Amino acid sequence: MPEHKTGTREEWLAARLELLDAEKEHTRRGDELAQRRQELPWVAIEKDYRFETDDGPASLADLFQGRSQLLVYHFMFGPDYTAGCPACSAIADGFNGSHVHLANHDVLMMAVSRAPIGAIQAYKQRMGWTFPWASSHDDEFNYDFNVSVTEEQQRGGPVDYNFGERDMRPFIDATEGGAAEQAVRCGTDTATYLREAPGVSAFALEDGVVYHTYSAYSRGVDGLWGMYQWLDRAPKGRNESGLWFRRRDEY
Repeated sequence: MPEHKTGTREEWLAARLELLDAEKEHTRRGDELAQRRQELPWVAIEKDYRFETDDGPASLADLFQGRSQLLVYHFMFGPDYTAGCPACSAIADGFNGSHVHLANHDVLMMAVSRAPIGAIQAYKQRMGWTFPWASSHDDEFNYDFNVSVTEEQQRGGPVDYNFGERDMRPFIDATEGGAAEQAVRCGTDTATYLREAPGVSAFALEDGVVYHTYSAYSRGVDGLWGMYQWLDRAPKGRNESGLWFRRRDEY
């Protein structure tokens, strides 16, 4: 007998219809939030950011590849990692198939990391991904968009992240816990691992000017985790008691 409550088909249907009303309200609220994202003011990018790509050096405008919109996933893959973050890798597994559809809808979707382009290309090949991925290794892009910090910043006190302050000092020397586990999987120590953070940023290109339009971090990128959207509909939900997932070639 399952530990969860059981009932008749009639009881299930009554509860399901009640839940359906809440789901519809959630969907309407999501539509409203999407509209509010589009209504945010655009901020012109004044810096000349430079990247390395599969096709060589590129500017931020070059990353659009002829489209008017650019979505960047800030992938945790620092220059001292031996492999990309497993959590970011799980997210990338989910969006890898979407970039072709977006590219044919005037949206270029890509990842950006501080790892050198050679390391990115090798990891991308290992994982079998096809989405574009640029390196910001020698640039301030990651720092300006609050997804990377220096060691001095990290140990000096709270840093800007997710539109607030994040103090990593209690965690950077940890040898146990989630961050420490992920650091080992990335071939580095906890402090080095935590100098990178996940996020997503959106940009528009109009009349030759690149504008920053949106960014989200931490749980703000929760909706991009394809596997979690499925788990949220599974009988036991996310059902987590630790870091249960790995890179898909490590199971």
